[in-house]
Amino acid sequence: MSEAFDIGRIDEVIHGRMRLGIMATLSGVEAVDFNTLKARLQATDGNLSVHLRKLEEAGFVELAKTIEGRKPVTRARMTAAGRRAFIDYLDAMARLAPPA
Repeated sequence: MSEAFDIGRIDEVIHGRMRLGIMATLSGVEAVDFNTLKARLQATDGNLSVHLRKLEEAGFVELAKTIEGRKPVTRARMTAAGRRAFIDYLDAMARLAPPA
């Protein structure tokens, strides 16, 4: 039998459905604007904002606000710490249900 899985290794900041979706989306791009992320995750402005803030507070995501053609644009990108945490999260999930 393989070694016991330590459930405490699952990062609870990432584990929520919306935050996991944010991290998965950001893992494949340099950055993504708020409206694209909102559409992809089928989120409301408020819901997405709350989850982005939580990831930002954890140091996993950076938000940059700019003005483009008189419109504010918010872009999110994964930090190096976020990338490491996301990889660790995926590894922990893979160990949770190893192949038979």
